[in-house]
Amino acid sequence: MNTITMRPPVAASKGDRSFWLQSIAADAVTPPLQGGAACDVAIVGGGYAGLWTALRIKEQAPEMRVTVLEADFCGSGASGRNGGQVHSWFAEIDMLNALVGENDALMLCRATADAIEELNGLQASGAVDMDLRLDGWLWTASSTAQEGAWAAASQLCSALGEDRFRPLGRGDILRRTGSGVSYLGSLEERAGTVQPAKLAIGLRDLALSKGIVIHERSPVLDIVPGPRPQLRTAGGRLSAGKVVLAANAWLSTIPELHPYLYVVSSQIIATAPAADILERIGWTDGASICDAQHHVLYYQRTPEGTVIFGRGTGGIAYNDRIDGRFNRGGDGGADNIRELHRVYPQLKDVPVLYDWCGPIDCTAQHLPVFGHLKDHPNIFYAMGFNGTGIAQAPVAGRIVASLVLGCDDAWSRCGLVGLDRRTRLPPEPLRYLGARVVRHAIRRKNDLEILNKKPGPVTRFLAGLAP
Repeated sequence: MNTITMRPPVAASKGDRSFWLQSIAADAVTPPLQGGAACDVAIVGGGYAGLWTALRIKEQAPEMRVTVLEADFCGSGASGRNGGQVHSWFAEIDMLNALVGENDALMLCRATADAIEELNGLQASGAVDMDLRLDGWLWTASSTAQEGAWAAASQLCSALGEDRFRPLGRGDILRRTGSGVSYLGSLEERAGTVQPAKLAIGLRDLALSKGIVIHERSPVLDIVPGPRPQLRTAGGRLSAGKVVLAANAWLSTIPELHPYLYVVSSQIIATAPAADILERIGWTDGASICDAQHHVLYYQRTPEGTVIFGRGTGGIAYNDRIDGRFNRGGDGGADNIRELHRVYPQLKDVPVLYDWCGPIDCTAQHLPVFGHLKDHPNIFYAMGFNGTGIAQAPVAGRIVASLVLGCDDAWSRCGLVGLDRRTRLPPEPLRYLGARVVRHAIRRKNDLEILNKKPGPVTRFLAGLAP
């Protein structure tokens, strides 16, 4: 019986943590695993996916003993360092339809819309303080090449009787964002922003209140499969009936999953508070905003007036060996600052106080996948969130909980379960070398198109090879 060796995440130092985490002094509050312990379900990973899975299992089977093992502290990974954008899967309904079919696509999209309402209910009840503001999500174009990026999703929504998006013109965008750079777009009204670290910490507290055991600072070193898998950490060993792997990009270390998963970085900056400037230009609400570059820009303003400005970098590592460069880029966020000043020249004198990075687990279809390891029916996985998880992780939790509990329902049968329909990526070194070439082509294409210049045929061809 082969041991599954895990690659422990490289924890960010306190100074390299995200603005979100530093602003609330987030850290571990539960003890590491020490000695021997046992549970019914062990979950590897204390981010959104792991915590929501734990909560969903407890909802359906309160008697189950659920233990979460987190390498650093809950929310220290992608869940506490993302852009804080909340929108449904309706933006990806065309991709979902192509992969899972119309019925499942509609079910999953509606489930994410319901998840947004669930988040709103958690905040309204006082259960989780997350600074949720449902002021909408703006999907915009700032160059002719980006125009109509939303058309396929919007048209399919309309065809299926879902009135989810409304068009935006230049005046609408200027009034909502205070920037005249984007001039065309689409609005999902029941969407918006959160403080993602507050959400992660709030889910941790909620899980603890439900009797879920959490051990932080407990990276799993290896798992010995069997009727009761054994999970080994530096300080202890956990015996479990079933295991859920919800460790984001670090699942790329598992040979069975690696062919379907690739890891890229995204970088985010946060400015000093500039509420006076933002009020003056009319950027006052909590909408989330994206443009439609291939390496997408995504941004929001916090209630205090800090501007959060992120951009996919496409940064990669050979054989997905994630290291400290995926915590902080080392260039002070130079590319993001350049783009921030393009979109908001009014902020050129506002200091950037934080810059950080994070690895994103991606699949070729840009949609997550769930299932169990081929030879180990009691070891499950959830991976490939592609940087979109705040409204999606509650749905992922339902899917994984159904798989773990052996339910035969719409969640366990949905088309996101299983690798059969997924695209295998090239092996190393072709994967790494090809990704570098494609990344450079995408960056050239982005930089030209933002100036309304047309890239050459070689650049267009190479950029088109991206999954």
